[in-house]
Amino acid sequence: MATDAVISIKDVCFSYNSRPVLEGVTLSVAEKQFVWIVGPNGGGKTTLVKLVLGLLQPKSGTIEIFGQSPVAARTRIGYMPQQAQLDHRFPVTVMDVTMMGRLNGGLQTGAGSASDKRIAEEALQLVGLESMARVPLKELSGGQQRRLLIARALACQPDLLVLDEPTANLDRKAERELFGLLKKLNQRLTIIMVSHDPAFVSDFVEQVVCVNRTVAVHPTTDRHREYIDELYRDVRMVRHDRHAEGE
Repeated sequence: MATDAVISIKDVCFSYNSRPVLEGVTLSVAEKQFVWIVGPNGGGKTTLVKLVLGLLQPKSGTIEIFGQSPVAARTRIGYMPQQAQLDHRFPVTVMDVTMMGRLNGGLQTGAGSASDKRIAEEALQLVGLESMARVPLKELSGGQQRRLLIARALACQPDLLVLDEPTANLDRKAERELFGLLKKLNQRLTIIMVSHDPAFVSDFVEQVVCVNRTVAVHPTTDRHREYIDELYRDVRMVRHDRHAEGE
């Protein structure tokens, strides 16, 4: 496994109340790779993400993020959860939500420093929402809300961006715009994305990580879009025993 990998997972096993969820997981992600995590419901995708974030501890095996434990590396990780706890009735603006990302950078209470605000403004500019900083959260469209959540993750100035179902319930136009944004961000960040939708994924990702209790890695270099579509449709039936990691 590469020593300079952003994510290095080796022989990791995890179970809930003695029920195995992940077994013998080995995975390496290099700097500025774009990785798509796919698998059936209950296959362990969310558990794998929580292990990377340091929210869960493996029963056995090792996990390193930037050569550190996931907990120690947490300040270098930006995370967009699938179900964000945003109450649209609460009177907050786009800037207020983005500033929440500075909590990871040391902001505790109050309005935040000038430096925090500058970083938040830069995050909004990256996602194309800089002109909406004072707009109430409730006035954003679904696609704008996803961009805002990414801005909040970027406000902690991460080197690794982890996205859980970022395109869920978005229309095709919003999906296309979101993937265009992620392609730009990938020039400066390593991106790990959990998604059930392969519509645009094959244009961007370098690795497909299939999670169904075990993990198999399929590089997408020189592969056709049809391969990704087939892999997605038949994810429960992919014969991983025929695919050595890295082949």
